[in-house]
Amino acid sequence: MNSMHEVDYQIHGNETQFVEIELDPMEAVVAESGAMMFMDDGVAMNTILGDGSQQHSGFMGALLGAGKRLLMHESLFMTVYQNQSATKRRIAFGAPIPGRIIPVSLRDLGGELITQKESFLCAAKGVTIDIAFQKKLGTGFFGGEGFILERLKGEGLVFIYAGGALYERTLAPGEVLKIDTGCITAFQPSVDYDIQFVGGIKNTLFGGEGLFFATLRGPGKIWLQSLPFSRLAGRVIAAAPQTGRGDREEGSVLGGLGRLIDGDNRR
Repeated sequence: MNSMHEVDYQIHGNETQFVEIELDPMEAVVAESGAMMFMDDGVAMNTILGDGSQQHSGFMGALLGAGKRLLMHESLFMTVYQNQSATKRRIAFGAPIPGRIIPVSLRDLGGELITQKESFLCAAKGVTIDIAFQKKLGTGFFGGEGFILERLKGEGLVFIYAGGALYERTLAPGEVLKIDTGCITAFQPSVDYDIQFVGGIKNTLFGGEGLFFATLRGPGKIWLQSLPFSRLAGRVIAAAPQTGRGDREEGSVLGGLGRLIDGDNRR
């Protein structure tokens, strides 16, 4: 198994951010395909099946890891960037949406982190990017993220991103927080993830928050985002020309009726 690479970094920007990583000779980072912003001469790029952690040996092992990525609706391939020069080199990765890039040391969290499927940006070479199945049937169907989340394992540094503003909180044992399902960015595996019915006919039909809340029960640390990409995309679609326009009332089962009530019945 590859040794964990230690990397130095600096995060730039405010509303939109990118992370600049300094690589010592032969150090490497792994990232989603298309995330790279710039890199110094001397950094070599290698596209691979899976995450390159070599948790599984041989072609079939790499194919298995790549197949798991398909379940997360990610590319089969990831890219490894290695400094093959004799001096320090820099590389940068940009977040795909406005928000915050979050550096997380897996060593400080006990070696594991659960994230949304699309929250991972890049990591030190040696971190395993795997899937985490939701064992509870209700959570899988109604939890917003489906049955599959992303599991980051190792001792190195990982970079995830949150849309909009970032909220960090450490839940005490038994402490419960109700959350919009799309606002969860990441949490420690010690945190129990479940769903809860909103309740009430008016809340369900007209509340605009969907049928279910996500619930996170401590102990453990959580990271939330104020602007999930799905919400941002919904607002863009709502403001687009009428062809293919979606419902404005996010999460409401009566979005079409809502348009009639507020007079927005243009087709």
